[in-house]
Amino acid sequence: MQLASLFPDTRLEDVHRRLLNHYGQPEPRDLWDPLTQMIYSMLSSRTKTPVSHAVLAALKARFGTWENLRDAPIPEIEDTIRPVTFPEPKAINLKAALVRVTERHGSLNLSFLARHSTEKIRIWLEKFEGVGVKTSAAVVNFSTLRRRAMCVDSHHLRIVQRLGFVNKSATAREAETRIMEMAPAIWSAAMLDDHHSLIKLHGQKCCTKNDPRCSRCPLRDICPAATI
Repeated sequence: MQLASLFPDTRLEDVHRRLLNHYGQPEPRDLWDPLTQMIYSMLSSRTKTPVSHAVLAALKARFGTWENLRDAPIPEIEDTIRPVTFPEPKAINLKAALVRVTERHGSLNLSFLARHSTEKIRIWLEKFEGVGVKTSAAVVNFSTLRRRAMCVDSHHLRIVQRLGFVNKSATAREAETRIMEMAPAIWSAAMLDDHHSLIKLHGQKCCTKNDPRCSRCPLRDICPAATI
């Protein structure tokens, strides 16, 4: 503990500052209620953001309410979410989650989560099939719950592995734990959201999976994986 206070690890702050200078301040997030965020996050795995948003809009247009979505036959749900990756299991898991929320709380609403600790919320959410660490982090951080968490997607995991913050076999959960250890305590939920957005954008624009553009990367001099 003493060594940590004497020699704080400021690498995450440095990364954030560099990406902020390079890409600019992310647009403020339009905060959704926790249920809408859960539905969106369950659909968006391995799916591009514009497609995920379009599918969420299609669900609202077709079913009108989340109660109607819950009560719809799985083939209708699957048909509506067809553009996302893996629509078949996602349709099954989504309907099951909505049914379970209703059974446990008498109505289809997640506003009750605000009364509980972040850890308890995430443990509860991750009991649903199709809800993992990334989705639970998204619900608590991106929704109106606005809690401290770091949503680690495939871009984020790849970048922190390349930077050497975690080992190459690290899972999203292990990466989030490490990132939250490195994140300054004064970073608010919104600041952590901004960091996620910057890292995701960097993974899309520069630090790509198969063809990283190291020569123009603002992190290249601190990245052990940089090729140039």
